[in-house]
Amino acid sequence: MTNFLTSAARSAYDIAFQVSPIILTGGSVANTNGSALPIIALMGQAAAFAQGALTNGFSLDDFYARFVPMPGSTVISNAIGTYPFANQDVAANAIIRQPLNISLQMIAPVKSGGGYLTKLAIFTALQQSLASHNAAGGTYSIATPSYVYTNCIMVAMTDITSGETRQQQIMWQLDFVQPLITQQQAQASQNGLMSKIAGGQPAGSSWSGLSGVSSQGALSGVPQQVANVTNFLSQPI
Repeated sequence: MTNFLTSAARSAYDIAFQVSPIILTGGSVANTNGSALPIIALMGQAAAFAQGALTNGFSLDDFYARFVPMPGSTVISNAIGTYPFANQDVAANAIIRQPLNISLQMIAPVKSGGGYLTKLAIFTALQQSLASHNAAGGTYSIATPSYVYTNCIMVAMTDITSGETRQQQIMWQLDFVQPLITQQQAQASQNGLMSKIAGGQPAGSSWSGLSGVSSQGALSGVPQQVANVTNFLSQPI
C-alpha cells in the first residue's frame, strides 16, 4: 500500500511539474471548460493519457516532451532608485518592482522509428497553437516545484539543442514574463477612469494637470484657458 501511494505521488508530481506544467488561459482557449487548457492537449496526448490511466496502459515515459525549469528564473526582482529624489531619506531605501522571468526547457527526443514521422506534425501543431494563443492575448500559468507563476506572457521559443546529441531540434527554451499588472487590473483601472469622466468628476491631476478643471465638468475650464492664452499671445510686444 505504501509503495502504491509513493508511486501515485511520484506520478502526480511528474505530471504537474514535468509533463504538463504549462496551462494556457484565456486567449484562444477562452471558450473551453474553465478557460484553461494544459499544454499536453496541444500535442494530442490528453485523450491517450486519460484512456491509459483507466486501463493502466499508458506510461509517463510515453509523453512527447518533458519540461524542466531553467536556472535564472526570478521570484523577486527589484531595482533601486539611482536618480536624485526630493526626499533623500526615502531615496536610500527606494526600490522599484520589476517583472518576473521564468524559462522552461522542453526536451522532446524521438523515442522510436515512427517518432520521426510524427515529429514534424506534432511540433507544427504545437507552434501554431501557441502562436494563435499569443496573438489572441492569451496568458499562461507555469507550475514549478517551488513557485507557481500566473498571468504570464510568452516572449520567445528558441532552439537550444547542443551538439552532444545526433538528433536535431529536440531541446527548446520557452521564455515567459509575469508583468506587474494583469489584464483584469488594467481593465478595472480603465473602467474606473471612464466612469469618472462620464460622470463629470475630476479624475485627478495625474492624468490631466489642468488647473481650470471645475466640479461642473472634468474639462469645463479648458476653453477659457485656451482663450486666455490666445489673447495673451495676440498682445503687441
